Amino acid sequence: MAGESLDMEAPIADGLNKMSDWLSSNSDLLIQYGVNIVSAVLILIIGNIIVKAVAGSVAKVLKKKEMDKAVVEFIHGLVRYVLFVIVLIAALGRVGVETASVVAVIGAAGLAIGLALQGSLSNFAAGVLIVGFRPFKSGDYVEVAGVAGSVEAIQIFQTILKTPDNKMVVVPNGAIIGGSIVNYSRHATRRVDLVIGVSYKSDLKKTKQVIRETLEKDSRILKDPDMTIGVLALADSSVNFVVRPWCKTEEYWGVYFDSMQAIKEALDANGIEIPFPQMDVHLNKVD
Repeated sequence: MAGESLDMEAPIADGLNKMSDWLSSNSDLLIQYGVNIVSAVLILIIGNIIVKAVAGSVAKVLKKKEMDKAVVEFIHGLVRYVLFVIVLIAALGRVGVETASVVAVIGAAGLAIGLALQGSLSNFAAGVLIVGFRPFKSGDYVEVAGVAGSVEAIQIFQTILKTPDNKMVVVPNGAIIGGSIVNYSRHATRRVDLVIGVSYKSDLKKTKQVIRETLEKDSRILKDPDMTIGVLALADSSVNFVVRPWCKTEEYWGVYFDSMQAIKEALDANGIEIPFPQMDVHLNKVD
């Protein structure tokens, strides 16, 4: 048994001696590798801190210039991504990777990824166009790609909307640029479009006068431009009036709802009937 134990210990001891000799002969190289690895890690850590600081400083400068919040967030994200790629290349170069090769690989990979992700690239390009041409800004109420809501943020690949019922909707930038954009908040004033139906027996001049006097009592309704009130259509069961007052954009829905109620109450008070759909049936007696 003692002989077998000695036979097992001999190869282990020999291996340890060889490892010790190799470490002794390559100690400088190992130290250099260790230094490079530690340096690369420090570059990543410190570089990431600097990237955040620079991107944050850019955002602060843009905010001081009173640029739109959505534009600031877009540029902040773009600067941060670009600078981090530079830091990553520097870290790889520290551990001995040829940076020229890295750039070439990144370029080739970017081309391959670009071909595979054409939609994402188009969304990025569309995001640049949105920021550049500014068809809307943060806080605007818009309708894009079949979705209506307030603009929360314009990001690199998508735009974030918040719907009136408090839902978050992520809309790809490409879909926004590729379709119609309706910005309800761009102008300071909006026209409120109402359709009021009254009975065929009603006095049309009196009806028009009652509606105008009712709306003129609302201080939110603008005098310039003047409201439009006129007969729109002779419908099956009613004479339809088009009523179009103007108000400030932020007061639109309040004016809309209050005007409908006020007009209904005023017509009732003046004995002007608002009919419901009905059909007259005539029976002829056949002998």
